[in-house]
Amino acid sequence: MIILGPLLVILGIGFLGWLLFTLAIFALPVFVGLTIGIWSFHTGAGIFGGIAVGLAAGGATFGVGQLALAFVTRTWLRLLIIILYVAPATVASYNATHGIAQMAMPSPTWQTIFSAIGAIAVSITAFVRFTGMAAGGPARQRLAQG
Repeated sequence: MIILGPLLVILGIGFLGWLLFTLAIFALPVFVGLTIGIWSFHTGAGIFGGIAVGLAAGGATFGVGQLALAFVTRTWLRLLIIILYVAPATVASYNATHGIAQMAMPSPTWQTIFSAIGAIAVSITAFVRFTGMAAGGPARQRLAQG
């Protein structure tokens, strides 16, 4: 039992860290989905209607971003779209990391430093994931056709 407790704590922290990382990367679709889902619930759609509308809105936000990356040919415009999706991930990861750092250390300076490191790590990961998703655009297809 003594070995199992700390192992479960480490596993739980690892799972929550993974969940935080995943949700922070997709912060814009999650935010849009939650906002529209809560709005539709409050306008009388009910629990299941709010969930359905929220999922549809989040999926549509993600899909619109993917379509925009697939059809836009200008590099600066593609970078602008990626930044539009990465900026909320940066803010969300900074706030989440800051909340965790407040529980772990008393110094406000170190809390800010670790929060900034967490925000930078998630921002880089989100940028890499979105640029990887954007790899199948028209420019790549023209190169493949020769």
